[in-house]
Amino acid sequence: MKLTVLERGKGKLNVEVDGESATLLNLLREKAWAEGAQQAAWAKKHPYASQPEILIKAENPQKVLQDAATAIINDAKDFAKQFERAAKK
Repeated sequence: MKLTVLERGKGKLNVEVDGESATLLNLLREKAWAEGAQQAAWAKKHPYASQPEILIKAENPQKVLQDAATAIINDAKDFAKQFERAAKK
């Protein structure tokens, strides 16, 4: 995965996420909303000739995106623990 900041402005962050699919971008978008984004969306301009981009608008969009990524990591760790317990039964 390669991240490229395409636009960073007051209350706005647009990042190209090279090598990822809608799966990760949808999850990031959902978590960004939960972390207080005023707007969170992703798009892929062309299905074959471009990489997906995620756009976050918030008071501090960089923090919102970082917090969204951290929430995903924490959810995955929690899932792994719960699954381990369930698999032992």
